[in-house]
Amino acid sequence: MRRMRVTAVLLPLTLALAGCSGASAPAEAPEPLGAAEPADSPTLMAEPAGTVVPLDPDAEGMVFDPVTGLLAVAVRNPNRLLLVDEDTGMPVREVPLPGHARHLQLAAPGGPVLVPAEDSNSLVEVALPDGGTTVTPVGNYPHDAARVATGQVLVADEKGGTLSVVTDGTVTQRITSQTQPAGVAALGDVAAVVDVGAFSLTTYDVPAGQLVDVVDAGEGPTHLVADTRGRFLVADTRGDAVLTFSADPLRQTARYPLPGTPYGLAYDTTDQVLWVTLTATNEVVGLSTAGDELTEVARFPTVRQPNTVAVDPTTGRVFVGSRATGELELIDVR
Repeated sequence: MRRMRVTAVLLPLTLALAGCSGASAPAEAPEPLGAAEPADSPTLMAEPAGTVVPLDPDAEGMVFDPVTGLLAVAVRNPNRLLLVDEDTGMPVREVPLPGHARHLQLAAPGGPVLVPAEDSNSLVEVALPDGGTTVTPVGNYPHDAARVATGQVLVADEKGGTLSVVTDGTVTQRITSQTQPAGVAALGDVAAVVDVGAFSLTTYDVPAGQLVDVVDAGEGPTHLVADTRGRFLVADTRGDAVLTFSADPLRQTARYPLPGTPYGLAYDTTDQVLWVTLTATNEVVGLSTAGDELTEVARFPTVRQPNTVAVDPTTGRVFVGSRATGELELIDVR
């Protein structure tokens, strides 16, 4: 069942009576807030941690594959997927894309990389390490995608308000219960979707094509990941917090305040650490998920406009990409 916020407003009697004494223009209704966005990051106040290497314009969307040791990074002008060597931070292969991307996930260790190419209305699956591609037409402006245990891929068609279920390279179902779907994460055959227009989190049984549950998800959620304890972790970007949700039943169990406009997320399954970029302060923060409550275990200064982050669960190395400068930051945290 959807859990909705209910707000009661009580007007003082004197104001109510005053309002009856003369006609006045009705107050204009406030405009809807809309989807939360990363902060416009300030100039750097501290030297970025680790090593910073040049990459390419508009770096946003990253995922690391521990099998091949490759970091996949989406860049623009032109739209490409860079496959980057972990040790040097240098691209070893470039894969042309039909559109730009902001989110990347692995279908499984070893690939392929799931690339929602937004302005081409297609899901591109990029094989590792050779960069071969499979392109599937999906809904309007695909923003994120995740594969569930059965092998189906759930794609969030952000501007279409739909979810496309892709099976073996073909859309086999289209779900229409979203307003503006964005981040997607999977636990087994269940996928969770952040709706950035409705500020909600919804779970779906993907093989059955059924909505399971929906709950409120803060003041302006954007991204989410699943952790090793079977929970969903959501960046409440407008609310300056990370929210923890149990999966079954779907409900919010904790809120961790994190000032700085949290945005990009990556999860280290080995150390059980959630890495969160703070776009208002040019930082990346590590939050341990080993307990019932999140706890901060690390914090580093980053490159400017750190919209995206990835992590190598084998070595613990953290990668931060700059949307503003096209730089890549490599931080060794262990």
